[in-house]
Amino acid sequence: MLNQLEIRNFAIIDDLSLELETGLSALTGETGAGKSILLDALGLLLGDRAESDSIRSGSDKAEISAAFHLGDIATAASDWLREYELLDGDHADTCLIRRVVTRDGRGRAFINGSAVSTRDLRELGEFLVDIHGQHEHQSLTKRELQRQLLDDYGQHATLCSKVMELAREYQRLDASIETLAQKGSDGGMRVDFIRFQVQELEALALQAGELDQLDVEHKRLSNAGRLIEQGQQTLQLLYEREQAAVYDLLGQASHTLSELANVDAHYSEAAELVAAAQIQVQEAADVLRRALDGLDPDPARLQQLEQRLADIHTIARKHRLAPAELVLHLDNLREELRMLEGATAEIGELTRQRETTAENWRKSATSLSQARARSAKKLSAAITQVMRTLGMPQGEFRVALQPLEADSKPRMHGLDQIEFLVSANPGQEARPLAKVASGGELSRISLAIQVIAANATHVPTLVFDEVDAGIGGGVAEIVGRQLRVLGTGRQVLCVTHLPQVAVQAQQQLQVRKEVKGGQTYTRIRPLAGKERVEELARMLGGVDITAQTRAHAKDMLERAG
Repeated sequence: MLNQLEIRNFAIIDDLSLELETGLSALTGETGAGKSILLDALGLLLGDRAESDSIRSGSDKAEISAAFHLGDIATAASDWLREYELLDGDHADTCLIRRVVTRDGRGRAFINGSAVSTRDLRELGEFLVDIHGQHEHQSLTKRELQRQLLDDYGQHATLCSKVMELAREYQRLDASIETLAQKGSDGGMRVDFIRFQVQELEALALQAGELDQLDVEHKRLSNAGRLIEQGQQTLQLLYEREQAAVYDLLGQASHTLSELANVDAHYSEAAELVAAAQIQVQEAADVLRRALDGLDPDPARLQQLEQRLADIHTIARKHRLAPAELVLHLDNLREELRMLEGATAEIGELTRQRETTAENWRKSATSLSQARARSAKKLSAAITQVMRTLGMPQGEFRVALQPLEADSKPRMHGLDQIEFLVSANPGQEARPLAKVASGGELSRISLAIQVIAANATHVPTLVFDEVDAGIGGGVAEIVGRQLRVLGTGRQVLCVTHLPQVAVQAQQQLQVRKEVKGGQTYTRIRPLAGKERVEELARMLGGVDITAQTRAHAKDMLERAG
């Protein structure tokens, strides 16, 4: 549950610290005092989109932080923290969340001191807090949300996941079959054309790396005359010339320097370098001699090389490729030919897999439909019972399951179309929730749905933001009792203007607005004893609070227990 909430420089809040308890807590105060701002701050903490204008005027950043206690009901949150390695080992029963929003848009978010993304906040927030807004009934009229609500109530998550997984597999197989069918739709002409190209390239028989080898050999043979002539000249100059060969001249220099070194040691290093140079020249001459011995001008071989290179370049131009790309192109053509030639067999196999998947989907979807039917009956009865306590004694709520076409392709959400039907008065035909004429009736029906849905959830903290708007009197008292019962074993926060609701809370917090030095501030404080009676009297009597009003407020508080 939410133990503590701290807000700094958010909207009209400068610095606020709020401690909360289990059970039902009511947030009350004048309109505009900042009650809903508290919930906006909580939403921002849990991943809502940040707006720079939400930062208090005169401040560079807003900061919201909260401490959550992870009890038995928050096992999903603990599992999520453990999976992402964000669980504090020393305080495994506590989760600290902090979010900072700056005017330049570069906000930061932290879970147990580790930096996280807003997406992480949203994921974790779904396991910690469930917020029901005063206009929730607008979204409850959507069939998608109605289906999700029924599945959440019936705990159909495993069946839903299986149905969705099989539907995705069916779609994947269907797309593969369609792709293969489109490739085969070109007819035999495409197959014949690719087969001709493959045969042409296979006849060329170009090997990987062959082109580089051909280029090296062609360059060597086409320059054989020059290599022989200039190589022999260089060999003569280095070693084989009878007079003044480099090798002999270095030998003479080495001999002279060796004698001088005997006289002066400074000549030793020069003598050693010249001697080494003589050895290097001899080795170079040996390498050059071997190269010349291995060089055999071969006009016939040169002609073969030129013809081979010409054939390769001709085929490359025909395929509009670089010669080096032909080997890979052949592999790609072979693969495409294999796919086209085997398309019929592959389509047959994929079709069998698709039929099997469709049959498995139908079985799982049928099981899901049966589970939905059972849950729909229970949910209908539960919401009807709550509706009848909210000023509609003859009202009836029904979750209708409309089967889709039997031969329809597998759908992500099963065989059913879910629709909430309502009859508010005796003899009135049940109609879709979206077509309920009275706004007040819709508000109360939506509240009944939210109470039952929230009671089925395992989220430890439930927040209701003025969901009791538009009701009053005895109905408001019943709403308060419902929220109090809902708070058994968990935490419920309710923003309300109704004393009948507030009086049912175990904790009442007053939100008020102050103006100091031309600046507006929101303040909050827990109420007890006379202060709580005074706040309830204000909610009952408005501006002029009489002794009778205070007595009425005290009596309500005593009767609520």
